Amino acid sequence: MIKNFFKGFFAHIILLTVCFLSLLPFLWLLSTALKGASENIFQYPPVFFPQQPTLENFSEVLRLVPILKYVLNSFIVAFFTVVLNLILSAMAAYPLARMEFFGKKLVFFAILATIMVPFQAIMLPVYIITLKLNLVDSFGIIPGYIGMIAPFAVNAFGIFLLRQAFLTIPKELEESAVVDGCNSWQIFFKILLPMIKPSLAVLAIFTFIGSWGEFLWPSIVLTKETLFTLPVGINNLQGAFSANYRLVAAGSMVSIIPIMIFFVSLQKYFISGQNEGAVKG
Repeated sequence: MIKNFFKGFFAHIILLTVCFLSLLPFLWLLSTALKGASENIFQYPPVFFPQQPTLENFSEVLRLVPILKYVLNSFIVAFFTVVLNLILSAMAAYPLARMEFFGKKLVFFAILATIMVPFQAIMLPVYIITLKLNLVDSFGIIPGYIGMIAPFAVNAFGIFLLRQAFLTIPKELEESAVVDGCNSWQIFFKILLPMIKPSLAVLAIFTFIGSWGEFLWPSIVLTKETLFTLPVGINNLQGAFSANYRLVAAGSMVSIIPIMIFFVSLQKYFISGQNEGAVKG
């Protein structure tokens, strides 16, 4: 009994330490954003808690740059990236999990192989294709959004995750649905998709975080400030205010809030969805 107590105690101490170390950069960012102009953010020894907390940095950021426009752009890109990822990944995963066809394993392993290829390695040909299709911002607002969304509309991780989730569903459910008169589309949308909601939530969270924080691709494909996403806008914020890291910290905190809200709203599905996707196929 005592052995189990100490084992659990030390496990909790380690977890709390790791949690604190993970949160420390964000807490320091918040502290910097709340410090006024009279406080030295680089003093040594460092002062963690602001002596006179203020929200002036946030109001100054909102006044001097169109950060709300950046947030809207990021939300549009992230929303459609998530929706397309869920739909396309599910439609690709379903036949790989449920149907038998020639070359099924070869197709699946070929999809998995793309995980080993970093996006930076194929970024140049993807940019050329985007340019040839007139999907950059110089050809209009809507094509500008499509140019940011299309390269990330589906990925191998999402297909693999949902395939594993489909494999956990008994085939007898589909057979019963066929007996009741359901066609393939009705089975897919009305029976199977609702049963893998946890895995869909996990994929939505990862896709949203990845899309929201993407900096490299938007910074390459965008030139119009009206289409800047939040990471690109914050990068310009740093250049606009040179060494004023209080405003940079305030802008960064604004960018974190939507991710936190999205994760909290789907967190109840997160653990069960991860376990679902871990089933061996």
